[in-house]
Amino acid sequence: MENTQTKSKSFTELINSDTPVLVDFYADWCAPCRMMAPILQELKSQMGDDLTIIKIDTEKNPDVAIRYQVRGIPNLILFKDGQVLWQQAGVIQMPKLQQIIQEKLEQAQ
Repeated sequence: MENTQTKSKSFTELINSDTPVLVDFYADWCAPCRMMAPILQELKSQMGDDLTIIKIDTEKNPDVAIRYQVRGIPNLILFKDGQVLWQQAGVIQMPKLQQIIQEKLEQAQ
């Protein structure tokens, strides 16, 4: 899992990838955000190279958070080829999260 202090250009390059990208918008002070970390690690171990997971600190990257209308954190956004396939705020347990991602990727094909 990449903990990236991404600037716009590299963020744009990442989300325009053929590989689906799950972006976790978080803040260090956010307790529910910290609950997502082990869930995302488990998701990455299940999905491997089929999914890129990056974390964006909303306090260090407010422009990106504003662009994608991130109003609550944690906030997950699934991108494929630069398109938003799904977005949801709040903690989501791993089995449900994996199911949502697989459904959205199947719909996008």
